[in-house]
Amino acid sequence: MDFKQKVVELLKPELDLPVEKIAALIERPKNDSMGDYAFPAFILAKQLKKNPAMIASELAPKLQDEAFSKVEAVGPYVNFFINHEMLVADTLKTVLTEKGDYGQVHASLGNVPIDMSSPNIAKPMSMGHLRSTVIGNSLSKIYAKVGYKPIKINYLGDYGTQFGKLIVAYKKWGNEDDVKKDPINNLFKYYVRFHQEAEENPELDDEGRLWFKKLEEGDPEATELWQWFRSVSLEEFKRIYDELGVTFDSYNGEAFFNDKMDPVIQELKDKHLLTESRGAQVVELGEDENPALIVKSDGTSIYLTRDLAAAEWRMNEYNFKKILYVVGNEQAEHFKQLKKVLKKMGHDWADDIYHVPFGLITQGGKKLSTRKGNVVFLDQVLKEAVSLAKEQIETKNPSLANKDQVAHDVGVGAVIFHDLKNDRLDNFDFDLAEVVRFEGDTGPYVQYTNARAQSILRKVGDVTSDSLALSDEWAFSVAKEISYFPQVVEKAAERFEPSVIAKYALSLAKKFNKYYANVRILDEDDQLGARIALVKAVSIVLTEALDLLGVKAPSEM
Repeated sequence: MDFKQKVVELLKPELDLPVEKIAALIERPKNDSMGDYAFPAFILAKQLKKNPAMIASELAPKLQDEAFSKVEAVGPYVNFFINHEMLVADTLKTVLTEKGDYGQVHASLGNVPIDMSSPNIAKPMSMGHLRSTVIGNSLSKIYAKVGYKPIKINYLGDYGTQFGKLIVAYKKWGNEDDVKKDPINNLFKYYVRFHQEAEENPELDDEGRLWFKKLEEGDPEATELWQWFRSVSLEEFKRIYDELGVTFDSYNGEAFFNDKMDPVIQELKDKHLLTESRGAQVVELGEDENPALIVKSDGTSIYLTRDLAAAEWRMNEYNFKKILYVVGNEQAEHFKQLKKVLKKMGHDWADDIYHVPFGLITQGGKKLSTRKGNVVFLDQVLKEAVSLAKEQIETKNPSLANKDQVAHDVGVGAVIFHDLKNDRLDNFDFDLAEVVRFEGDTGPYVQYTNARAQSILRKVGDVTSDSLALSDEWAFSVAKEISYFPQVVEKAAERFEPSVIAKYALSLAKKFNKYYANVRILDEDDQLGARIALVKAVSIVLTEALDLLGVKAPSEM
């Protein structure tokens, strides 16, 4: 039963308000002693010309129902106390029937491309790439859960002047054997050296531009080197994506859209949107706004031009309902301009473009920088996380089977969970030892709680019960939390915010651990079957919540 909906149904005959308005007004009290739902009567004071407390006291007696053990007026609020046994039984029955489909919206709401991860080729994936990758992956799972078809796009940084610079660096300091042995790290080393040398010798930048021009013109040597750099980079990226459990539907990077920009520029000309400004071609966006630069004074296009071409192509290819760009907060202005230019071009679907920004990962309070070589490599972090997880498993459960696999799932899951438990826009400092702890607000804590539930289920085997009603406060607290899961998934989708699910998983894990500490779950009495049903439901929902974050749920730890 949807108890909030029941509150709406009880209030509807008594109020001269639309159902949607009633639903929006219903609150969830912060203190359990004030009930499970509350309706604020002061919203009616003007209309009824009465004191809100009086309105509440008149309403409460008319709203009694078996779904609520008590409905009472407290000041200007009508507070609803859910019938504990009914909520527990109803929630457990629903979860055990639907299992992993609990909270699933069975609908075909359309395509949602998600532009995510998008590292630059010939550079190692760093911790800086983690956020876009895991936020995008989690959103793809959340959107699938609420009835959309996600399409994960890795918009690789595989074009631009940087590749001219890399070609120069390779020709000056590189050799084929070294690149074959350790492609990414050696290419990265050449790239960093180029920037160090260019500070003393600015002519190097001119050489880089020259080689990029050759690449644009289809020079065979430049093209062959570029294709080689792209190929070895993609191999390395895919290895790390496998570690993270992330896959993509498209690797169409910047280069794919290179021949699709001229038609966009022509379209802007045909629609009389391009104007000249200091030799450059721009789209004016309004008096108080910077114009959108489309073609630079030297005749070259820029990132925005390519993104316009990509947006049009994606709309034609996917006919999307909405499109998400999971890109750092510092690109906010770029996406505002992208939407405004598309709107000026007459594309109303630009309203369905959503920039999903996020804050920075810092280390020791400092921003990480690839160009200066001040970078923390993602594959190294994942290896260390797995190693730390294995150390703790060796201490806690040395006889555990599949130790290496569990350590991998816990270590990698810890890194992903730590990122996603933070509000998307927050910056956070990364301390690996804290991230992989089995206690506290961590991924391993949630995984361990699920493994504890699984251990109980293994002990008792298959126990069933005709009645799933439990009346104790601990069981009610857990079941009530489980009942919120569908709403939590919906909220995470609406806000593009995986942290809503991570925080929910932590809350459910804590409530279950309190239940475990205060209730003798395995006592042989007439409520054993109902208690085991509660444990099963907890495991189903924790496993599903972790999956929506892209985190595995080992059955033993």
